[in-house]
Amino acid sequence: MVKSKQLQLDAIKARITEDNVCPELAVQATQLVFGDGNPEAEIVFIGEAPGKHEDLEGKPFVGAAGKFLNEMLSSIGLKRADVYITNIVKYRPPNNREPLPSEKAAFLSYLQVQLEVIQPKLVVALGRHSLNCFLPGLSISQVHGQPKRIRINTHKPKGKGTTEKSDELVLVILPLFHPAAALYNGAMKQTLIDDFSAIPAIIKQIKDSK
Repeated sequence: MVKSKQLQLDAIKARITEDNVCPELAVQATQLVFGDGNPEAEIVFIGEAPGKHEDLEGKPFVGAAGKFLNEMLSSIGLKRADVYITNIVKYRPPNNREPLPSEKAAFLSYLQVQLEVIQPKLVVALGRHSLNCFLPGLSISQVHGQPKRIRINTHKPKGKGTTEKSDELVLVILPLFHPAAALYNGAMKQTLIDDFSAIPAIIKQIKDSK
């Protein structure tokens, strides 16, 4: 089963290259940063885009923010191998600028299919870009730490920037402050740690409600 999901994820990764998604980003990036972790994970963490360290290593969240994320995972009895970590945009934007709306839109269908394959119980949206990908218009400062169940109509990539409507996907989204932003803001860092500590109880609640 694990192999089956991993093969599906590998195919999505290859499809991004084949479809030439965001060529202006791809040409200046070292490599595609698709995702890392357990394809059978109950929890998927989604950030905004790779930074310098991620671009070099080919894995999401491996810099200072990644180290902080690892520490928070450890605090709730998990490690990276237990979860799945990815970003909305799969190439590093130049000079670590924020991803553009058009770039996020270009990668959205691939992210949706990633989630469709993994079928996580909880999707942790790290930062406002990730939150607004699923819940447009909401402010991370107002809804952080509050899980929300949503239904989205997924769109599978068909190539050359086109998509076709796929299945309905039901997700529980937990918005959290982005570790990179929280690292240098004491109050935000403590809020993130507090919100993060609630993840086991949220997972239990999701399981008990089924």
